Amino acid sequence: MQTIDASKLYTSAKQLVEDRVASRLHAKDASLYDFSEEACSCARNFMGWADLATNPPCPIDRIQAFADAERARGLKTVVLIGQGGSTQAPMTITKYNKPDSSDVAFKTLDSDSPVRIREILSELDPATSLFIVSSKSGGTIEPRLALRAVRAQLANRISDADLVKRLVAITDPGSKLEQLAHDEGWLAVFSGEPTVGGRFSALSVFGLLPAALVGIDLQRFMEYARAAEARCSADVADNPAIALAAFLYEGYEAGRNKFSFVTPPRGRVLGLWIEQLVAESVGKEGKGILPSIEVDPLLLASDSGDRGVVTYETKADLPDETRDFRRSLECLSPDIPRMDYQIDAVEQLAEHFIMWEYAVAMCGYLMRVCPFDQPDVASAKAVVLDILRDGQPDPDFTQSFYGDVPLGQIEVRMAPCFAGQADVRGALKALFDSIKPGDFFAINAFLPFTGEGRREALEVIRHGVARAKGVVSCLEVGPRYLHSTGQLQKGGPNCGVFLILSADEPDDIPLSQEADSLGALAKAQALGDMATLSARGRRVVHLHLPDNAGVTLRLLASIVEDVLQER
Repeated sequence: MQTIDASKLYTSAKQLVEDRVASRLHAKDASLYDFSEEACSCARNFMGWADLATNPPCPIDRIQAFADAERARGLKTVVLIGQGGSTQAPMTITKYNKPDSSDVAFKTLDSDSPVRIREILSELDPATSLFIVSSKSGGTIEPRLALRAVRAQLANRISDADLVKRLVAITDPGSKLEQLAHDEGWLAVFSGEPTVGGRFSALSVFGLLPAALVGIDLQRFMEYARAAEARCSADVADNPAIALAAFLYEGYEAGRNKFSFVTPPRGRVLGLWIEQLVAESVGKEGKGILPSIEVDPLLLASDSGDRGVVTYETKADLPDETRDFRRSLECLSPDIPRMDYQIDAVEQLAEHFIMWEYAVAMCGYLMRVCPFDQPDVASAKAVVLDILRDGQPDPDFTQSFYGDVPLGQIEVRMAPCFAGQADVRGALKALFDSIKPGDFFAINAFLPFTGEGRREALEVIRHGVARAKGVVSCLEVGPRYLHSTGQLQKGGPNCGVFLILSADEPDDIPLSQEADSLGALAKAQALGDMATLSARGRRVVHLHLPDNAGVTLRLLASIVEDVLQER
C-alpha cells in the first residue's frame, strides 16, 4: 500500500484525522453515523469487519486444518455456489492466485445461466470436488435454486447420499441453510459472523475457506492483514485508507462521482470486488460513487470532468501484459485525478481488502450515508418474487428479430419516458439520445458470458456507446450486479442510462419449486430490474431476445452500431 501524507493534498483527510474516524471504526463506534437514527442502528449491528484480522471469529487453524485435510484426500475442484458478497472476495483471491497454483481448480457459480452451470459441471469429477454453498442469510434465491439445479444435473453421476458428503455450508448461525446442512448431514458447516455484512466479509470464513482450499497459507495471508489493520486504524495523515477515502470523497464533491479501474487482466477480478464494495455502500439516498472496470484506456485519453482513475499494477501472466499496461498508463489524460497501486503477491490482497473497507466506511462518514445497508437491493428482490408468483408483465411491443434474419421474436419494454417508440431501433435511439454529459451507461446482461462471441458482442455495444457519447460505460453481469452496482443504479443519483438484456434459454434447466426453470428465474430478475429502475424514474430499455447465441448478440451489436452512426 502507498504511504501518502493525505493532509497535504485533501482537506477531508484532515477532518478524518481530527475526528479520529479510523480508530473509532476499529473500536466499532457506531456514533460515527449518528446523522440518522437508522444509520447509527445499522452501524451498531454491522461493524464486526473492522477487526477481523486481529480478532477472527472463526479460528484460522480450524479453517486451515479442514482445507489441508481435503487437499490431502485428493481434492481437485471447488465449486462456490453463492451471490454478491459471499462470492466476490473468494473469486478475487482464487482467480488472482490461479496462474501461480493450479493443483485445485476453483469455479464460482453465481449465475442463473444453464450454459454456465453445464460448463462448470462438465469439467469436474463429483467424487473429487467440494461444493460450497455460501450465503449469510441462507435464503438468497440464486444459490438456493442453483444448488437444486446442480443436484439434478449430477443425479446420474453421483448418488445424493454421496453428494451431501461433498457439500459444505458457510452461513450465519440459525439460518435455514445451516438447518438444511445439519438435517442432511453435509460434510461441514462453517458459521459466519452476523455483525459482518457480505461485502465486508473478505477476511472472514467466507473468503478464507476458499483461499485455504486452493493452497494459500492463511497464517501468511493474515500477517499482511494484521499489518494493514494497524495502519488503516491509525489516526495519522499517512494512513492509506484515509488517503483513498479523501481521494474518492473530494472527487465526488468536485463532480467526479465515478472512477475508472485500470489494471492488467489478472487484476480485473479485484475491480469486481471494489465495484460492489463502493457502489453498494455509498450509492443511496441520491448520492453515490460509481466504479467501472475500463479495458480500453484510450477512452480515458481526454478528461470528461466527471471521473477519476484508480490503477493497479498486478502480476501478469505474460510479459506482453505488463508492457501493455504500462503503455496504457501513458494514454491516460494527466488532467484526470489518479491513484496508483501495486500488488505483487496474492497475500497483498489482504492489505487492499482492509484499505478499501476502511476507506469506504470513511466515505460513508463524509457523505453522511450509512455504508452498511442496501435498501434498494432488498426492494428489487421483492419485485422478482412477485413476478415469479403472479406472472410477468406484458411487453410494450414485440418485433421480429431482425428484418430478413429469421431469429424469432424480441420483447421490448421501456420506461415511460420512452413511450411511443414502436420498434427496436426507435427504442435504442431514444435511449441513447437521452444520455447527457455526466451520465453513465450500463448494459445489465442476464446472459452467459462464455462461448464464442458473446462477451465480445456486448463489449462492442459498451465501447460503442462510451465512444459515441463520451461517458463512463459498464458491462454488468446479471444477476451478480443486482447485489452490487444495482444498489447505486436504483438508489444513487439519476445519472444512469440502462440497457437490460435477457434471452430465452434453448436448453433450459427445469426447477421443481419457486421458478419453473433457471431461465425463468433470470427473466424474472431482468423484469424485476426493469420495473424497479422504471419506478425510480430511470431511463431504461429491456430487450428480451429469442435466444442467447453469439450470432444473435452480434446482430444486436450491429444494430446498436447502426443506431449510433445515424447520429
